[in-house]
Amino acid sequence: MRIGVDVGGTNTDAVLMNGDNVLASCKQPTTDNVSDGITRAVHKVLTDSNVSPDQIQCVMIGTTHFTNAFVERRNLLEVGIVRICLPAAKGIPPLLDWPEEIRTKMGDHQFVVQGGYQFDGRVNSTLDEKAIINCAKKLKKRGIKTVAITGLFSTVNGEMELRAEELIKQEMGDVATSLSHKVGRSGILERENATIMNACLADLSSHVVNAFRDALITLNINAPFFISQNDGTLMDADHVEKYPVLTFASGPTNSMRGAAYLSGIKDALVADIGGTTTDIGMLNNGFPRESSVTVDIGGVRTNFRMPDVLALPLGGGTVITQNANDELTLGPHSVGYQLLEKAKVFGGDTLTTTDIAVAAGYADVGNQARLADLSTNVIDRAVSAIHQIIEDGSDRMKVSGTPIPLILVGGGSILVNRDLAGISEVIIPKHAEVANAIGASIAQVAGEIDTVIAYDKVGRENAIEQAKQQAIKKAISLGAIESTIEFLDIEETPLSYAPDGAVRLRVKVAGDLSITTITA
Repeated sequence: MRIGVDVGGTNTDAVLMNGDNVLASCKQPTTDNVSDGITRAVHKVLTDSNVSPDQIQCVMIGTTHFTNAFVERRNLLEVGIVRICLPAAKGIPPLLDWPEEIRTKMGDHQFVVQGGYQFDGRVNSTLDEKAIINCAKKLKKRGIKTVAITGLFSTVNGEMELRAEELIKQEMGDVATSLSHKVGRSGILERENATIMNACLADLSSHVVNAFRDALITLNINAPFFISQNDGTLMDADHVEKYPVLTFASGPTNSMRGAAYLSGIKDALVADIGGTTTDIGMLNNGFPRESSVTVDIGGVRTNFRMPDVLALPLGGGTVITQNANDELTLGPHSVGYQLLEKAKVFGGDTLTTTDIAVAAGYADVGNQARLADLSTNVIDRAVSAIHQIIEDGSDRMKVSGTPIPLILVGGGSILVNRDLAGISEVIIPKHAEVANAIGASIAQVAGEIDTVIAYDKVGRENAIEQAKQQAIKKAISLGAIESTIEFLDIEETPLSYAPDGAVRLRVKVAGDLSITTITA
C-alpha cells in the first residue's frame, strides 16, 4: 500500500495504490498552507477506499513549489557564493548573466579563491584554506544563512568542495551549504548557477518538507515519505531539504512516468494537458528524455538534469477570442482554476477550449445549452486550431518523421478527439486525469555517474564498467533493490582538444524502492 501525491499550482492530486492497482484517486484545490491541501486529498482517498493509515507503507510526493518560488522570485535567501578555481576561470564573475531583479535578491557576497582540478582529476591548484576561512568570517558577519560552493571540475573530484564546506561550517556554525558536484554537470558557469539557485531555496525547502511531515502526522500516517526528482526517481526528505533544486520540473516528469505506467508503452510521445498549458515530452524506455542543452529557468542558464519538455499555451481553460475580421485566437491567456466560474458552459461569459469541446459534442461537462449561440463555423475552426497546436508541438519533439503513439494525460485530454498527423495512435488511458500522482507513486530510485575519463589511459570497456558499478552502488545506497536495477542510459561525449582521449561519461541506472529497508 502506497500513496502518490502531486502538489500543483492549481490542484493537489492523490492516488492510493495497492501493488499495481489504483484503489482510489482524487483532485483537491491546492491551498496556501501546503499541508492542508495534502491532508484533504490523502484523507479522501483513504476514506473512499476504507483503508486505515497504519496500512500505508510509503508516501511519494511531487511538488512544483520550488520551481514556482524561483520563477516568481519569492521566499529566496541571499547567498554566499564561493568559487574555487584560481588562477583559472576568473574571466566571468558569478551571476553575470542573471536577470537584474533576481541578481539583486542574491545579494553581493561573491568570493573567488585558489583551488580546483583538471579535467582528469589532477590538481590544478591547491585549495587556499585561509581564503575559505576569511570568506566564512565575512559571510558570518553579514548574517548569511546559506552558501553555494563551486569548484573547478568538481564533478570529477569533489574533495575540495567538501573540504571548503567543512571549513565554512566550522567557522559559521549552523549554515546551509550547497555543493555543485551534487547538483550540476560539467560546465562551471551553468553548474554554479544551479548551485546558487539551490542555495537560495534553503529556507523554503525546510518549510515545505516540514509541511509535508505535518500533513502526514495529522493523518496518523507513520510511513516514510519521499519526494520525486525531475528525472522520475525518488529522494528522501533530508536530501530534498538540502537539494530542493532537483525537484524542478518534476510535475511533467511524474505525468510522463504515469502515462508510461498506465498505458504500458515505454517509447512514445506524452502530452500532459492541464488547465493552462500542455507539456509535451518523449518517453525513452519508460523515462522522460533528458534535455541535452542548457536549460533556462526563470532567466538563468543551468545544466543540471531536466526533462526535455515543450510547454505550449493550450489547456482546458485557454481563452478563445474573435477579432473584427472574424479571426480566432487561442490563448495565451487562460482562466485556469476559475474554469468552473468563467467558462460559458458553466454559466460564465468567457469562451474557452472546454466550451468548444462540449459544443463539438465530444466532451460532456456543464450545460451544453449555454453554447447554442456558437456557430458551426466557429466550432469547426476552433477544433482544428486545437488539434493543429498539438500536432505542431508533437512534430517539434519527434526525432524522425515516422509516426509514433501519443499518450494523452491530464484533465484537458478531453480537448482531443481527432487523428493527428505524424501520430500512429492517440491513447487516453484509464486514470489519465491523475497520471501525475500515479507517476509519483511508482517512482524508482536512481544512481547516476557523470565524470570525465581518459580512455587512452584506462580503456573504454574498463571505464564504462567502473562507471556502471559506481552507479549501481549509488542506487543501492539510496534504497534501490539490487535485483531490480536496470541501465537507463549510457552517454559518451568526446572532449575536443583534451589529451589522452578524454571523454565525458554519464551512466544512469534505476531500481525499485526497497520497502523493507525503509520500514525497518
